[in-house]
Amino acid sequence: MLTMNRKLMTLGISAAVLSTSMMQLTSCQQAQRENPLLQESTLPFGAPDFSKIQPTDYLPAFEAAIQQNRDEIAKIVENQDSATFENTILAFEESGKTLDRVSRVFFAIVEADKTDAISEIEKKVQPMLTDLENEISFNKALFERIRQVYDRDHDALQGEDQKLLEETYKDFVRKGALLPDDKMARMKEINLRISELQTQWGDVVPNATNDAVVWVDSKEQLAGLSEADIAQCAKDAESRGGKAPYAIVIVNTTQQPLLASLDNRDLRKKVYEAAVHRADGTGKYNTFPLVVEIAKLRAEQAEIMGYPNYASYSLEKTMAKTPDNVYAFLRNLISQYTPKAQAETKAIEDFARKSVSDGSSVADFQLQPYDRFYYSAKMKKELLAISDDEVKPYFNVDSVLLNGVFYAANRVYGLTFKQRTDIPTYHPDMKVFEVIDKDGQSRALFYCDYFRRPTKRGGAWMDGFQKQSRQRHQLPIIFNVCNNAKAPEGQPSLLTWDEVTTMFHEFGHALHGILSDCQYNSLSGTSVARDFVEMPSQFNESFATIPEVFDHYARHCQTGEPMPAQLKERMLKSINFQPCYALGENLAATCLDLAWHTLSSDKIPTADQALAFEAEALKNVGLLDAQIPPRYYTSYFNHVWGGGYAAGYYSYLWTEVLAVNIADVFAKRGPLLPETGQDMRDKILSRGNTGDLMQMFTDFTGMKQPDASSLLKARGL
Repeated sequence: MLTMNRKLMTLGISAAVLSTSMMQLTSCQQAQRENPLLQESTLPFGAPDFSKIQPTDYLPAFEAAIQQNRDEIAKIVENQDSATFENTILAFEESGKTLDRVSRVFFAIVEADKTDAISEIEKKVQPMLTDLENEISFNKALFERIRQVYDRDHDALQGEDQKLLEETYKDFVRKGALLPDDKMARMKEINLRISELQTQWGDVVPNATNDAVVWVDSKEQLAGLSEADIAQCAKDAESRGGKAPYAIVIVNTTQQPLLASLDNRDLRKKVYEAAVHRADGTGKYNTFPLVVEIAKLRAEQAEIMGYPNYASYSLEKTMAKTPDNVYAFLRNLISQYTPKAQAETKAIEDFARKSVSDGSSVADFQLQPYDRFYYSAKMKKELLAISDDEVKPYFNVDSVLLNGVFYAANRVYGLTFKQRTDIPTYHPDMKVFEVIDKDGQSRALFYCDYFRRPTKRGGAWMDGFQKQSRQRHQLPIIFNVCNNAKAPEGQPSLLTWDEVTTMFHEFGHALHGILSDCQYNSLSGTSVARDFVEMPSQFNESFATIPEVFDHYARHCQTGEPMPAQLKERMLKSINFQPCYALGENLAATCLDLAWHTLSSDKIPTADQALAFEAEALKNVGLLDAQIPPRYYTSYFNHVWGGGYAAGYYSYLWTEVLAVNIADVFAKRGPLLPETGQDMRDKILSRGNTGDLMQMFTDFTGMKQPDASSLLKARGL
């Protein structure tokens, strides 16, 4: 009936009687219909029933679930019995189950299929959720009961009970439960304003990225691209309004993959500049006013809590602990990276000057950032006789998933995957698999959503519709989302090597959720510090190059033949060809994140000063390098301003060290040995946040501290 309403509106029918009667009918049907978000699903695992969920369900579901959560908190506070672990800590842990279910479904859609209707609902929902969080976080009576249990019972409790109590108490303290009334009131205001700003960010950046599309008038301008890439450009143009026959869409990172193949230098420049300037105010969009206000409010938050800056406040609960420790780690990498990066850039520029063919004289040619991928690819092809177009036919997305990602998980962890076509999804591109453990028992549901669309934000991520919890009798429902190009109907969708490793990476996160075996929802799965959570995902990338796994998935999309031995040798050798760029762009982005979050509130630059601040911050750490720009510039750095990685982007490099150390253990024992996989499950992947994270690392590797020297070696440096 709602579909009918939309059609009528589109046709412009405006007769008052018809309009009124249709509205009354819809209202009546809505009143008679149970909101599927407020009912426990009858589908396997309690999976969300997207065949029943409508956009109009979300707002009333949030309103009802928020009120239910308020009632649950009131019941804890009004309990006349003395506070105990059961009636306070466990009751608090079990509160908000309905709200959790509604939120997980809704925000999955916000990230992956954000229509205008969903965007409008989000603007209404976010303040409601922030108000509720403030009410709970600053509920003095609730905190007093929690503190009574903590002071009396902490040492008497053991295992997950003790960890749950500890995390609950410390979380309230970190949010400001011990603050005086005036500072508590200010924290509430800050929380609400940051929520509003991040909602705005979540609208602006995807719009800016979609708007940054570069229109191309002729196929000749796309010389150098494969026929498959040209077909994708035509498809992208059609899906974005057809202003020209072809369109090059911008992905979320600074550099754009197509620049490795595009012969037209002027077009390369347009594409690169469209990416870099998508949201810095030089065009239609400007996120710097949002950035500086968020940064200032975060710094004020930290100062209210007694810390000199936001990084000091945020890092206290991580493995790194302090900004000084992070900077020491980064300075060590930068010192070893810099001379190698300079040599790498010189080698590419020297090569480019020998092969430049755009009409410039060799002497006048200066390598630009939009040239680097192009000439690096040509250099790789000349030196190693390898190109992306040569290997992509062996990386069919379906084979990578079934014969690579799933195959490795089967060999190492004993998991098997059965596709379920009876479970509805939020988009037709998605697939659902039941995960079956080696004992034959169902373990989880896994959804994959791999293809890009205008309503999906950039990047790749993992999350879940439901976390594992023995207390709640919940099995995990996990999903991975990527932004790969989808081939035209009837053709295979082919991946670059980076996209292959991204699929393995995100499935590493998924395994952290799938293999969780914890009592409590809030401690399970990926509920760990940021500088640990990326370890399972980065470690899982190592399986992509293990010969037995590689040979199983790297098969020609038409013939099914494995990649020839010589091509495979050249391809694997090329992975670490000129490795400085990938490390440098990550280091630069990391240092930008820290630069913003180590400022006091009175030192935050204005929006007009942001670009200059960005350049100065990179210069101060020796990373102001036009040839190797940050993976994300400030104005579209979603991890930091829209996501949960503020002062935490360093964790990708930090956890890469952990991941390399763990991969070394696997290599020594046998990379596909089930006994090693079981050890990894028992000591790390199943444990969530139920113990000390460094101790988990030590228990598995036998190492007291991570060995950072392994990182550069693994990257070919």
